[in-house]
This record gives sequence, structure tokens and C-alpha cells, in this order.
Amino acid sequence: MKKLRFYIIALSLVAFLISGCLTVEKKEYSFEFCGTNSGTLTIKYINIMSIKDEEEDVSADDYNKLISDYLKGDEIEKEYPSATNIRKRLFEENGQLCAEVKLDFNDISAVKLFKLDKKSPYMLSIKSVLDSEAYVESNGQYGGEVMPAVFWSRKLKKLTLTTSVTKPDKTTVSLLKNYKKNK
Repeated sequence: MKKLRFYIIALSLVAFLISGCLTVEKKEYSFEFCGTNSGTLTIKYINIMSIKDEEEDVSADDYNKLISDYLKGDEIEKEYPSATNIRKRLFEENGQLCAEVKLDFNDISAVKLFKLDKKSPYMLSIKSVLDSEAYVESNGQYGGEVMPAVFWSRKLKKLTLTTSVTKPDKTTVSLLKNYKKNK
């Protein structure tokens, strides 16, 4: 009986932890170099949304998670542990809730870029680094499904990339109303 009770409690806890989900429609990355391997990464999160838990709107809980874990918390710092001077903000744009994160880096590996040597292009793996994102466009060259990485000329001082994450539909709820209510 104790085992059954333990499993029920454990299952309930797992269900609670996975209920609701924060997502975005798109992300725009901009890597601007101010030195050989240093610079600033800006990530713009476009149309921040909540995914319904079955049919239940859990956007209020997801908005609170957005504020506590991402805006005020350290989720971004965990994702980019070697980055410095991290700045975060939420804002409304084109009727959507957006966020912007700016962080400085002293080495390209801090922002998940790779370069084999001085003559090689900059590279970013889409599937292993950005596993929930799909390539949309960039000012580099995308290797496609065979080589899911973006390659940029080593001479560029600004690298841009746009990815898609979640297309809005009947299972998503914009967090803009929560932002306006709590502003």
C-alpha cells in the first residue's frame, strides 16, 4: 500500500511539473563582434506564449514562471554560464509580448559558436544547440538537414539568425494580457 501511495504522489508531482509550458513563436539572434572572439549576443524572443495544459489555460502560472525564472531568475545564466553583463527586458511590440536578452562574451564558445581555426567560418549547430528550434533565415549559409548548422564568413562583424519555435494555434495563449495586467 505504501508503494502505491508513493507512486501516486510521484505521478502527481511529475504531472504538476510538466503542466503548462512557456514557448515563443520565433527567436532572433544577433552576434556583434567588438574583438576577435568577443562581443555581444542579443536574443529577441517574439510572441511569448503559454501552451494549454490539455484544455486548461495556465497562462497566469506560465507568466509568473517567466518573471521568476527568466526575468528575475537565472535560467538565462544557466543556459550561457560563461557570458557576462546579462541584461533582460520584457516589452510589447506589434501586439505581442516580446523579450530581449543581451549578454557579453569574451570567447565565442560562451555563446555556442564554433570556429575551427582563424581561417574557418563561424558555425552554430541548429539541432544540438537549439534543439527545439527550426532554421528560418540568416545572413550566413545553412547546411540543411544533412548538416544542420549555420556557417558565417569569418569577415562578418555581425551574424544574424532567425529560428521558429512554436506556431500559434488554439493550444497557445499569448502572455501579453498578463504583461499588461501586471505592468
